[in-house]
Amino acid sequence: MSRDSTTKILSVAFLLCLVCSVLVSAAAVGLSGIQERNKIQERRKNILQAAGLYQPGQPIDEQFRKIEARLVDLQEDAFSQAFDPTTFDSRSAARDPQTSHRIPGDEDPADIKTRSRYKVVYLVKDDTGSLQQLILPVHGKGLWSTMYGFLALDDDFTTINGFAFYEHGETPGLGGEIDNPAWKGQWPGKKIYGPGGEIRIDVLKGTVDRDAPDAVYRVDGLAGATLTARGVENLLHYWMGQDGYRPFLEKLQAQGV
Repeated sequence: MSRDSTTKILSVAFLLCLVCSVLVSAAAVGLSGIQERNKIQERRKNILQAAGLYQPGQPIDEQFRKIEARLVDLQEDAFSQAFDPTTFDSRSAARDPQTSHRIPGDEDPADIKTRSRYKVVYLVKDDTGSLQQLILPVHGKGLWSTMYGFLALDDDFTTINGFAFYEHGETPGLGGEIDNPAWKGQWPGKKIYGPGGEIRIDVLKGTVDRDAPDAVYRVDGLAGATLTARGVENLLHYWMGQDGYRPFLEKLQAQGV
């Protein structure tokens, strides 16, 4: 066969593509376990950070031992054993008609549309087994993306110990400021519910008057990112409301957990 023949050129190109495909597929399969492990570690790190427990340089697995993952059935407002909380994927469950819940438009301030019936929450306990913190996964629409985060509550289920997003596509320098440590540092100590049980937490358009009586319910807005800030407020109002975790939290409180 001539070195410059079309047949030889096509044969060499085909073999090259075949060899590259085999190598890429083998690498993907070989690295899938490592990638999955890294995803788990990153999620654990985000949970620890939301709870204010992360210690740089210390093994994440060691730090995570004080945290217990539990599955919650938001339809029954109770812990569930329907799935393994260490492997359950709420995003996949939200796409499955058997495990999802469609949210009516007038009850969906966070613009979620469909959510999983089940969520994995995280309990932080002290050496005596008493609950210190409850860490809840939350998500909702920002300006450009769905924002995913963790909200850490004190054992009174209304005081915020930490709040951080681990995935979003908001504009860097504007809505992306939800990652700014200074902005995240405002959340610890803020209250979600007022004395009458109503949701009071707000993200302002401007800055909080620190001397105002309602300052404990308010967080500074994001300059130039009103829609992102509104999205943060909306997702908190949804997840901490009656269609979110509120009935479950009330049951925990009644049980003295």
